[in-house]
Amino acid sequence: MKQLLGRHGLHTVCEGAKCPNRAACWHDSAAAFLILGDACTRDCRFCAIPHAAQPLPPDPDEPARLAEAAAALGLRHVVVTSVTRDDLPDGGAAHFAAVVHAIRARIPAASVEVLVPDFQGDRTAAAVVLAARPDIFNHNLETVERLHPAVRPQADYRRSLAVLAQAAQGAARVKSGLMLGLGETDAEIAATLRDLRAAGVALLTLGQYLAPSAAHHPVARFVPPAEFDRWRDDALALGFACVAAAPHVRSSYHAEELLASGGAS
Repeated sequence: MKQLLGRHGLHTVCEGAKCPNRAACWHDSAAAFLILGDACTRDCRFCAIPHAAQPLPPDPDEPARLAEAAAALGLRHVVVTSVTRDDLPDGGAAHFAAVVHAIRARIPAASVEVLVPDFQGDRTAAAVVLAARPDIFNHNLETVERLHPAVRPQADYRRSLAVLAQAAQGAARVKSGLMLGLGETDAEIAATLRDLRAAGVALLTLGQYLAPSAAHHPVARFVPPAEFDRWRDDALALGFACVAAAPHVRSSYHAEELLASGGAS
């Protein structure tokens, strides 16, 4: 996998974010591609991806290389995410759309999932990605509203919900995810699940937060597996079509299975 990615000059969020599941996913020839470079204009306190105020310009050849790599891996479901590029006028939306089109041209039978940033609330930028008609439009809320200033200081809880609602109104199959163990209360989790469902989110992931380093936001607690089971049941009762909830669940972990079992919103 590393040799293939190196040959095509590609990055994965698996490596950039130090995902605990990368060995298992790579064994199954699964990866979440990271586009628009490997450095982020934001500096979220939960994330291991490097920060840069002015990353390199987007590579116009990246969509074709990514599609070729996905074909070489025999992927049936391709997950594409990115660093956040607040330095670009459209936040990288056109590049996302180009990647979706390249994958569809190279692997027509594959489904495509995009995990996008909030585009600073720019509805026109989000609409560009939606117009490419990805099979899943994913944007992670990450944590409860009270913790956003500490965990995602350059993001905004309500802005993220608005991005998700726009996608749902555009008839996309919408997905989002939360990390647990950052210091949230049960009441806050329950309220956040209601907010996500009201925004039209159909597919949900819940996983344990793990601090990438001592310099990142600390882990407040480790959530027992039985509690994840309870939150999954609560979310399904709220009307989510499919919920993956367990300590090692991450946004793109077993994404193809979540798509297959999730249905439409």
